[in-house]
Amino acid sequence: MPDTQGSGADPPDRERVVLLDSGNRPAGTADKRLVHGPRTPLHLAFSCYVFDPAGRLLVTRRALGKTAWPGVWTNSFCGHPGPSEPLEEALHRRARQELGIEVEDVTVLLPEFAYRATDASGIVENEFCPVFRAATSQAPSPDPAEVVEWEWADWEDFAAVARRAPWALSPWAARQVALLAGD
Repeated sequence: MPDTQGSGADPPDRERVVLLDSGNRPAGTADKRLVHGPRTPLHLAFSCYVFDPAGRLLVTRRALGKTAWPGVWTNSFCGHPGPSEPLEEALHRRARQELGIEVEDVTVLLPEFAYRATDASGIVENEFCPVFRAATSQAPSPDPAEVVEWEWADWEDFAAVARRAPWALSPWAARQVALLAGD
């Protein structure tokens, strides 16, 4: 159950997410492992699309052990900033943790993106989720608990999949790409 105190009694290895009120303002924290369920409260997240020097987009397939949308293809990576952690710092941290890469040239593309979606198992995502673009010249070395496969893809090909077969991608990626492509 989410709390609003953030008492600090949690072990240091427990990741906390920032809960938000209806105006997208911080309203407490909760253990990440407990916050994604059938009644997920609104919380802060981010998505990132990473491009290489050739202009190709890094797309990833979520690990099969993920709680929500296991095995689904999606954008480069996503994450949650910790309490008091700036979004851009969280983005750099997650790029290293999830993909084993450093990113640069970070820019926000969709600062007000939010979504709510339910996967086949009943897990709900309910996130205020600014969307970023970043660059890397490094080859990914993903954490297998996060990413089962990855590919460098042409942006237009990825946008075409989002347009023609949105069910083949994570719901957040399909919606983000539609907005970014002007669909």
